[in-house]
Amino acid sequence: MPNKFTKSTATFGTLPVFMTAISTILGAILFLRFGWAVGNVGFIGVIGIIILGHMITIPTAMAVAEIATNQKVLGGGAYYIISRSFGLNIGAAIGITLYLSQAISVAFYIIAFAEAFDPVIQWVANDFGWLIYDKRAITIPAMCILSGLFLWRGANMGMKILYIVVGTLAVSLFMFFIGSPADAPQDIVLDATVENPKSFFYVFTIIFPAFTGLAAGLGLSGELKNPKRSIPRGTIWATVAGLVVYLLAAYKFTVSASPEDLDSNQLIMSNIAIWGPIIPIGLAAASLSSALGSIMVAPRTLQAIGMDDVFPQRGFNKWLKKENRKTTEPLNASVISILIAFVFIMIGDVNFVAQIISMFFMVTYGAICLISFLEHFAADPSYRPTFRSRWYLSLMGALLSFWIMFQMNMAYAIVSLLIMGMIYYGINVSNKENRGLAKLFRGVVFQLSRYLQIFAQRAEKVDREVSWRPFAICISKDTFKRRSAFDLLRWISYKYGFGTYIHYLEGFLNEKTNEESKSVMKRLINLASGSRNRVFLDTIISPSMTSAIAQVMQLSGISGHGYNSILFEYSRIEPDQLNYVIDNYNLIESTQFDVCILNTSYKGFGYHKEIHIWIGSSDYENANLMILLAYIIQGHPDWKKGLIKIFAMYPEKDLEEEQDKLLSLIRSGQLPISSSNIELIGIDHTDKKKEIMNKSMDADLTILGFNREDIDRDKLDMFTGFDDMGNILFVSSYKKIKIK
Repeated sequence: MPNKFTKSTATFGTLPVFMTAISTILGAILFLRFGWAVGNVGFIGVIGIIILGHMITIPTAMAVAEIATNQKVLGGGAYYIISRSFGLNIGAAIGITLYLSQAISVAFYIIAFAEAFDPVIQWVANDFGWLIYDKRAITIPAMCILSGLFLWRGANMGMKILYIVVGTLAVSLFMFFIGSPADAPQDIVLDATVENPKSFFYVFTIIFPAFTGLAAGLGLSGELKNPKRSIPRGTIWATVAGLVVYLLAAYKFTVSASPEDLDSNQLIMSNIAIWGPIIPIGLAAASLSSALGSIMVAPRTLQAIGMDDVFPQRGFNKWLKKENRKTTEPLNASVISILIAFVFIMIGDVNFVAQIISMFFMVTYGAICLISFLEHFAADPSYRPTFRSRWYLSLMGALLSFWIMFQMNMAYAIVSLLIMGMIYYGINVSNKENRGLAKLFRGVVFQLSRYLQIFAQRAEKVDREVSWRPFAICISKDTFKRRSAFDLLRWISYKYGFGTYIHYLEGFLNEKTNEESKSVMKRLINLASGSRNRVFLDTIISPSMTSAIAQVMQLSGISGHGYNSILFEYSRIEPDQLNYVIDNYNLIESTQFDVCILNTSYKGFGYHKEIHIWIGSSDYENANLMILLAYIIQGHPDWKKGLIKIFAMYPEKDLEEEQDKLLSLIRSGQLPISSSNIELIGIDHTDKKKEIMNKSMDADLTILGFNREDIDRDKLDMFTGFDDMGNILFVSSYKKIKIK
């Protein structure tokens, strides 16, 4: 079945795209307002407007060429390109505003068409005494005739007229450039302007629609035999040709008339051209061709939106799809476009309509450039355009578009964005489809993450004695029984560190265990979604805990660095679970990891108010790590009211020296605790340690140190005997770290 956007009568090549675009670029603005622009901002100012405008349109033309050569561009032009790259919801929000600007453009060009009749109106008034006060007497009948011809004969009629129009346009511009008025100024001042000139950005707003011709060519995408070839060539050729003509025209106006004449006479080109009457004829031809281009493009955009079933009313979408059987034109979409054009024709103000058109086109161009920029960094394998733009050009086009919107008219810019936001919200409520946008941004995030990891890995590694932070990994098979280990890891990795939590599945890797791991992964993500966490989640399948530990300790961390800490956990009522750590301690120690073992109790982490640290004489290497971990945990919002207390147990003879060390750290601001929260305890017999530690019975987390000698001497007894205490974190540092 053929694609619903494809038409069997698609016969146009590159030339119609070029002519539609160039006739819009070299249209009504050039004849009616460009001389006025030179008079208000001077030659240098208008060159700035041309350059600034083309700093948006050229990147947009290149972005369009790039996107068009990546995928089959069908009916709907710019809307089709945006929606297929940004997703239907975003694409529809932009597409509807784009459609409105195209439909309003019809009115703009018909109003400009009426301005070409100024000499005729004056002649009729002088010779016959008939004075036409309101040019709507011309615009309304002209719009009626144009609408009737379009609905009757379709785009093919428009193309035939377009050839005649472009020829007339070329002749009129040629006569303008070779003209040499007798009253041309003798002294040429490049920055000369009228008194009290209009502001630069106001003039830019009125002139910018002249540079939007590339969108007119895009609208014919459904009628083209080979859009991938015709769209890039037609739009880029027209954009470059328009740039050259406008630069030459700016100079011609400057050397041929004074700023006052340029400002006061909108048909000043008639005074400059070698044969004056050709200018109104060229204006009429250019306005008519631009109106034809817009009236061909706008209905196709609206029809494409309807074909995507964007509107919540299915009947309305179906109604928009209806075509004229004879001409295959979008019949009902054309009727709506014509009615919108009539509304703005009744307003009749060229400058007002130009500002609206500029604003909507600026939004569209900014979106197209933004798509191209993001696609460069998403590195999607399906994005393989044969023509490549440059990411910095697309970024420039996007930034300039949104910046200039607010420079032109802040109120209009805010209203335009609000309208687009409301359209998007309405479509999003009725249509949950979000394809394209999420995929695009995921790709960008993945690539950014990849670059950062590689950078971090290649960067000079700082010795952890100088600057230490936790790169922690936790492995547990009891994730869904106890969540204390996950909570501890998310506190550690919230601000200062990086954490990876791995759920262990015992067994061999096969189809069954692989499916089980996927199911467990979904449960893990669901578990983590309800908490403030920045923990990376994963699963591992291995026949034994020993092999699982060996595997996870070789993994590369998500930060780009390897891990430096490993966290185990066990339940206080099942201390035998810790045997796998004791049995594999040689393996763990050989990797030079800091080891943390969480002993979970029925009290859990209580009310997250008090963290007690017990430092003994054997904790020379552990003490600083224990203090740093307490500080890092306290940085999580769950512990925002938390308090750190340090209990230092030393032989009586060393108490004074150790007290001085701790107080020195506090005074220098390196320990985030009060001196009143440090208690020194003199001990004579180490076998009384656990009895003394009962002072922390009401603590929400207690941190104790241990080392290899403790493991060898006490085995499991090292981690038992704390029955009435809350959760306990045992810490063993590979080497002493510095607290800066």
